[in-house]
Amino acid sequence: MKPNRANYRNNDYGEEHLAAISKSPWLLAFESYLRAECHLADNTVQAYCRDLARFLEWVGDRSPESLSIRDLADYPAWLRAKGLAPASIGRHLVTVRVFYRYLQLEGLIRDNAAELLGSQKLWERVPEVLSPAEVDRLLCAPAPRDPWFRRDRALLEVLYATGCRASEVSTLRLEDVHLDEGYCLCRGKGTKERLVPLGERAVGTVRAYLADERPKLVARTSSQPTWLFLSYRGRRLRRERIWELVKFYARRAGIRREISPHTLRHSFATHLLAGGADLRQVQELLGHASIATTQIYTHVDAEKLKAIHRRFHPRA
Repeated sequence: MKPNRANYRNNDYGEEHLAAISKSPWLLAFESYLRAECHLADNTVQAYCRDLARFLEWVGDRSPESLSIRDLADYPAWLRAKGLAPASIGRHLVTVRVFYRYLQLEGLIRDNAAELLGSQKLWERVPEVLSPAEVDRLLCAPAPRDPWFRRDRALLEVLYATGCRASEVSTLRLEDVHLDEGYCLCRGKGTKERLVPLGERAVGTVRAYLADERPKLVARTSSQPTWLFLSYRGRRLRRERIWELVKFYARRAGIRREISPHTLRHSFATHLLAGGADLRQVQELLGHASIATTQIYTHVDAEKLKAIHRRFHPRA
């Protein structure tokens, strides 16, 4: 499978360069390794391949096996010059380390120089979080003048109520949603399942969508789709479309920052912790394999406290 063309359009790739990268034997072999040996999900494989394509662009005519740690140390600076955010740079470095691990397993290199690249922790940043007031404006942004406003309102409510990723909400089936009991069954990375509470407002908006708009969407297709959220053609609402809807309603709500479905996930976790939730409970709700991943949200609250201190303390 070739990397998704749409994902390159905003990353300074020309058509000729894209064609060359997508046919690179390095990329094809690495993709095969991720699928056959690592058994990763499709979305994860695509993400690794996109990042490796950018790395191969930087490598150019050189051979990856010949690069030393001195050479590789220039890569983060090149990514910064491309305008990538710190979190994205961290993700790219992880891809490079995995790729060089693959080269080592294949016997193409003896020592993995990429392991000496800076840790991802060095590139982490505090995630963008909406205030409760901004969340309220966003969730109320879909209006009756919008073609499928009940679906969109239910979608936003579920994203915030559950903290689920866009891909997880996109793949929710009717059988996964238990409105009477107020929870849904979510399938996360690696097809791991977890139960996530919905909350009264999310339940109410989903009921309204199921009663009014979903039957109309089903009528637009000849099949009987099992997905909870449907597109205007009656098909599964893709995660890319979910991203577009979140950004559209954020602009309407007067939120000037760049946000995404993941911003609602960040806000969900931060607001729970600020309200006194236990870190382990939030880890379970988010589906994080390690609590270290969840701990970044404690930093968000600490940053807020420091900002308040600087603003109001006379000796700050």
